[in-house]
Amino acid sequence: MYIFGWIFLGLVAGIVAKFMMLRRDPGGLFITSLLGIVGALMGGFLGRFIGWYGDGDPVGFAMAVIGSIMLLATYLLTMERTASV
Repeated sequence: MYIFGWIFLGLVAGIVAKFMMLRRDPGGLFITSLLGIVGALMGGFLGRFIGWYGDGDPVGFAMAVIGSIMLLATYLLTMERTASV
């Protein structure tokens, strides 16, 4: 059941990350939302694995947004390099 919560949280975190990024996102809302879901899952599992927070802690949303921003920034840098080649 927690996985569905993380997916929804990742969707919201991806949208928040899209609006926090300073550059224009070439992927659009759908790709950004998918990256947000993956980033939130990675950030959520990593934070709980390390022991920074437990289930249901509000800091999980912050970790999901950070994971989404990091994944989105990696995606943007990758897309810039392939576009310039």
